[in-house]
Amino acid sequence: MFAGIATILWQEYRVFTRRFWRNTASTMVTPLLYLFAFGFGLGRGLRFEGASYLEFVIPGIVALTTMTASFNAVATPLNISRLYDKTFEEYLTAPIPMTAITIGRILAGALRGLFSGFVMLALSLAFGVGLHLDGRFLLLLFLNCFVFAGFGFWAALTIQSHSDINKFNAFVISPMSFLCGTFFSLQNIPPLLSGFLHLLPLTHTTQGLRSIALTGQMPGESLAALLVYGMVFFFLGLRACYQVEE
Repeated sequence: MFAGIATILWQEYRVFTRRFWRNTASTMVTPLLYLFAFGFGLGRGLRFEGASYLEFVIPGIVALTTMTASFNAVATPLNISRLYDKTFEEYLTAPIPMTAITIGRILAGALRGLFSGFVMLALSLAFGVGLHLDGRFLLLLFLNCFVFAGFGFWAALTIQSHSDINKFNAFVISPMSFLCGTFFSLQNIPPLLSGFLHLLPLTHTTQGLRSIALTGQMPGESLAALLVYGMVFFFLGLRACYQVEE
């Protein structure tokens, strides 16, 4: 199984390196827009939860950047290869276990998302924003990438047309980008809405990254929630993989 995972990761790595500068440039556009619009646009003078708004908002931008990058890195190419190019069938007929295919594709998407997060953090450091970053921050960031890469893998195997991916972006990814505390605090949100938002994985990522970056403490519930979501989407994706084979 490990050989199969390594093969898939190597293939994805070769594709990524061939388009490295194009991928890097496209990765920088949206975070820079968010950084200027919500960070520098509102200024460093505004304070949220004891920190400047720029320091407050960057963990949220990192969370949503890795979410969209991980989801799109898996969902879009896999959807095209399954429904149009029909190349996904080559994976199914190859002597590679379904578990290896699922892990390999999800890990590849998660690493793409992690790369986007590193680019965003590098931009933040370049602008002189000081945040507390350690292994726990990177762990939560990777788990967020794994969750949404798994979500993208499952979505791509269950939809029936390419346009359905846009529905996932419109009704799931985009609302979470703006409602999960990425740009504002959830402290003053009505309890019923706040309770719903705390069920979403991006909320746990945003609050966990922000807590580590600003206070050096990691909420245990954020780690637990992302682990659960990661396992759920992994098994949903694995099940969908078997159903496609049938």
